[in-house]
Formats: sequence, structure tokens, C-alpha cells
Amino acid sequence: MRVIAGKYRSRPLHSLPGMDLRPTADKLRQALFNVLTPGDPDALFGTIWLDLYAGTGAVGIEALSRGARQVYFVDSSADAAELIRKNLDSLGLKDGFRVLKQNSLRALKTLEAEGVQADFVFVDPPYQMEVEYKNILSAFGGSPLLKTNGVLFAEHFKKFDPGDGFGDLLRYRTLAQGDAVVSFYRRSPAAT
Repeated sequence: MRVIAGKYRSRPLHSLPGMDLRPTADKLRQALFNVLTPGDPDALFGTIWLDLYAGTGAVGIEALSRGARQVYFVDSSADAAELIRKNLDSLGLKDGFRVLKQNSLRALKTLEAEGVQADFVFVDPPYQMEVEYKNILSAFGGSPLLKTNGVLFAEHFKKFDPGDGFGDLLRYRTLAQGDAVVSFYRRSPAAT
């Protein structure tokens, strides 16, 4: 596993042994960022990200490498939070991020109370936790955490469909890679 592009391109990232963690594959991460930055390598400069169920932190670190201003890494696992810190340290990153060792729904309340507003939100619970997808996506339907023109994308197993809409949050695209699919959501134009 490595950083795909940007300032930290080709730098390795650490993971945990075993199947407790399922990092977003390099190919899928590359395809995802190609969708977000179509032909514009500076498209992510100054953006704010939430990386929920962050695991290794690979997606948020990729965003930082490509110019994101701030990334909030959220994971309830102490091992994952420590791994994210280890990956950030290995790149020499000292600022532009915050690691929250919290349940994602609780972290959303914390960040919302602090007035955080994200341009991009990545949601990637363990595939078997299908109810978690519904809970977290429903929490964003109408939440001020996602900016009006922001994008939320959820990685999920290809045999599971998290749903087309949650409040004013509507799916507008999917991206498939092997057994994984990323569903892209944004606010309904009528809601903006």
C-alpha cells in the first residue's frame, strides 16, 4: 500500500496484519481520486476532508498529499488510530490533520458542534456492517457537516446497495473495482 500521487507520491503506508482492516486498494483509490480531480492536479488544494472508519488513513493521507488543507481521521479502534498516527509520522506530517478515536456518529456530533464543514467525506465501514452505512448516510442527509457543494463517497461491497438517497443527499454516480464499489452522493439541487 502506498500514496498514489502528490507530495508524498510512492511513499509506503503501514497496515495491520490479518483481515481486521480492509484498506482501500491502490487501484480503487487512484480511480476515486481521478474522478475527484479530472485533469486538474490542484483540484483538492485547500479542501477539508472527513475520513470516517479511516482504518489505515490511506484515503485521507492521499488527500493531504494532493493538497487538502485539513483531514479529520475518525476510527473507533485504538489500534487503527495509532496506525493512522504512525502513517502520518512516517510522512513527517505535523499539522493539517486531526485523529479522533471515536465512533463515527459521535464524531459527527463533535465536529458539527465545532462548526466543521467538509468539502469531501469518505465513508468506509467494514462491509458486513450494512446497518452502519444506513446510519451514517442518514446522519448526513441534512447535516451542515457536508458543504452545500460537497461530495460524500461510500465504499461498499458490490453485492450491497447502501441506497440512492438520504434526506437531501442523493447518489449521482458509482465506481466499481473488483468486489468494491464507491457510491458518490451530493446534495439535491432543490435543497441548495
